[in-house]
Amino acid sequence: MLKIVLFFLSMSCSFMAAASAGNFYRDFDLTWGDHRAKILDGGNLLTLSLDQISGSGFQSKREYLFGRIDMQLKLVAGNSAGTVTAYYLSSEGPNHDEIDFEFLGNLSGDPYIVHTNVYTQGKGGREQQFYLWFDPTKNFHTYSILWNPQRIIFLVDNTPIRVFNNEESIGVGFPKKQPMKLYSSLWNADQWATKGGLIKTDWSKAPFTAYYKSFNANACVWSRGSSSCANSKSTPRPDGFGNNNNGWQTQGLNAPGRRRLRWVQRYYMIYNYCTDLKRFPQGRPRECRRSRF
Repeated sequence: MLKIVLFFLSMSCSFMAAASAGNFYRDFDLTWGDHRAKILDGGNLLTLSLDQISGSGFQSKREYLFGRIDMQLKLVAGNSAGTVTAYYLSSEGPNHDEIDFEFLGNLSGDPYIVHTNVYTQGKGGREQQFYLWFDPTKNFHTYSILWNPQRIIFLVDNTPIRVFNNEESIGVGFPKKQPMKLYSSLWNADQWATKGGLIKTDWSKAPFTAYYKSFNANACVWSRGSSSCANSKSTPRPDGFGNNNNGWQTQGLNAPGRRRLRWVQRYYMIYNYCTDLKRFPQGRPRECRRSRF
């Protein structure tokens, strides 16, 4: 098992490409939590904190309609049970679209759970959950959303963990008309986050802090009713991950990408709504009957 993990980690590193880091002063607004949200190091580092009074959050100044979004996060260390660090794209309104990463804290020594979901027209319920193959509190790791008109790919350190395909042809909604901002927040969710709410937040360990750096948006910016990509043309990259150029606009997974996705889903997936037959006694959702690739 260790050899398999090391092999795929080495593959992941070989596909990484340098990304130009954004500046948090330029790219984001601190939206709630007062002094608990901070921009430091000349705009190169952002921190969110949670205490018994409040959590905190931020959002991007820009809206995007398709793109690849990368951010490096270092999650709350130690006993993080009851806390949730959310990192997601979302539009506004009751019929909003949303593409979610949520990191569910746990007791010291127990692994974080990465919770993913996709909302279309206000409807979610498409959860997949994973453990990670590393400790996300020790160092920064890159969490990415690749979103184009054909599919959504969730990536961790450039390793794909989930693909949500556009299946509108069989009546499944897909987020493609509503521009979204990038949001993140750190908040208390001990009524459900850890072991179904059995483990509560230990406030003696507060404040809890998450760290962010190296934001990059290779994306179509939506402004005044039009997209910055309206007249652009692109050629997909051969690596299959749409990394750092406009190849993301049409990109899917190639054979190495599919192998890496299968590895994650075999060894690290802990929940998949598509296999939860008790939840769907009348039959699985339509998209679950198609190939996941």
